[in-house]
Amino acid sequence: MGVLDKFTRWLSDAPARDEYPRGSPKLAATPSYSSMVSKFTQRTGTSSSSSSHSSLSSSSSFWLSPPRTPPRWALSRIIPSSIRSSISKRQIAVIVCLSLCLFVWFVPPPSTWRHDSIPATAPNFVARPATPVPANKHAPDPVRWLERNSNNKHAVVPRSGIMPSFSGLGSSNKPRAALISLVRNSELEGLMQSMRQLEYHWNRKYQYPWIFFNDEPFSDEFKAATQNLTSAQCYYEVVPEEHWSLPDWIDEGRFMNSLEYLGAIGVGKGWMISYRHMCRWNSGFFYKHPRLLEFDWYWRVEPDVHFFCDIDYDIFRFMRDNSLKYGFNMNILDDARSFPSLWSRTRSFINTFPHLIHPEADLDWLLDPQNSGDYNNCQFFSNFEVGSLEFFRGEANEKYFEWLDRGGGFFYERFGDAPIHTLSVAMFLPKREIWWFGDLGYQHDINRYCPSHSSPRCSCEPTPLDENFYKLVPLESPQKKPKDTCIRQFLGGDWIKKKEGWTVEGERALGGDGYGGYVLSGLEEGGG
Repeated sequence: MGVLDKFTRWLSDAPARDEYPRGSPKLAATPSYSSMVSKFTQRTGTSSSSSSHSSLSSSSSFWLSPPRTPPRWALSRIIPSSIRSSISKRQIAVIVCLSLCLFVWFVPPPSTWRHDSIPATAPNFVARPATPVPANKHAPDPVRWLERNSNNKHAVVPRSGIMPSFSGLGSSNKPRAALISLVRNSELEGLMQSMRQLEYHWNRKYQYPWIFFNDEPFSDEFKAATQNLTSAQCYYEVVPEEHWSLPDWIDEGRFMNSLEYLGAIGVGKGWMISYRHMCRWNSGFFYKHPRLLEFDWYWRVEPDVHFFCDIDYDIFRFMRDNSLKYGFNMNILDDARSFPSLWSRTRSFINTFPHLIHPEADLDWLLDPQNSGDYNNCQFFSNFEVGSLEFFRGEANEKYFEWLDRGGGFFYERFGDAPIHTLSVAMFLPKREIWWFGDLGYQHDINRYCPSHSSPRCSCEPTPLDENFYKLVPLESPQKKPKDTCIRQFLGGDWIKKKEGWTVEGERALGGDGYGGYVLSGLEEGGG
């Protein structure tokens, strides 16, 4: 018999409320009313009826205590007599104790009644790509959602003290989501920098768990330091060896030659073996890890990045409620020398599996008509990405990754997860399910974005929309830049309109880069 069963049986077997049960010593020692009367009459002898009645009345007053008025908060006043007659004192005590426990358990302490809620002092910048208006009148509207759910409407107040935080209670439909980071023990300082800012600007209010991945076990120092930065749950996972090792179909000699060649021509991190494993894991293995199987959404966080803006809405709830599958912050060029065969292999995949391409897929913004319609090397900067794990686990993305992986591009070249995620999202999702988080200030290394007119919500200087367009492309790279910047090609519409009379040649003749003629700079009031 379980503990709960024993407790229930003990509670149900408790006797009904009776001040003096039968056979009680107190009851035996207490004289009855009739015996008191008989003893009193025997002492006085035969008397007149009037005197007897008087004596009896006086004796009754002597033996019987006057009725007491119960206190204001007595149980006899709170609990009806019909219930009191069937409940014992023990049962009442247990009910009261359980009620107090539930009150302490669920009601936040007074210190959290006035928690820090950061109001949306500036409107969130929303720039949506030019896409056909959906025929469904009930289609999600992200802009309206932000209007209704910002100002920390769904924030979770973290509990203090020894009591645990029950953030899920009262919010049963909270997304199953996590913040994930692939990080080494040696990168602890950089990760702490990232955690401090994201916790301060967002996660201290929403309490999503952190999941850290490493190709070796995390140190106790790493665990203690990261747990000290958040009140959310932390998990520490090791990447399976088969996901961080050379596949048996890879020619090791050819791989080593690739490392030497890409390092010699100056391709970023092209000589690092661990970087190849990282790109491969982020491309097609992270969402297969057992720890992530219990989650539906993820937000990737890199060490040593910066978050500049207060975020006053639940990012994961926003993605889920609006049927969005992928979110990014920067859309920039990558060095084409890293993946020379990526587009040819992707075209072969499309020809082999045409049924996997989404009927509303938009690849036009990724193809350069001035360069034979080849891939223009634009990419979602994937060190900041919010995504649906269900999408990446889907058949289309899985087959695409396997196709590229079997070709050896992660080792014979330097395929990156950013262009692969970009092409996968563009092929297998309609553009309306991709979201640009243009309201969030973010920096990774030399690439930095800050929305305009965001003060005091953001602690950064606003940047033009095209600020980071080709920062990752070194001068020695011979690749051709597309006609328009990556983010403008993604957005389309008014974002690619040029000023009247402006020409690329005229700007370059004056020392410009040929991308300064747009009507909208991204710094206008209410934009960027």
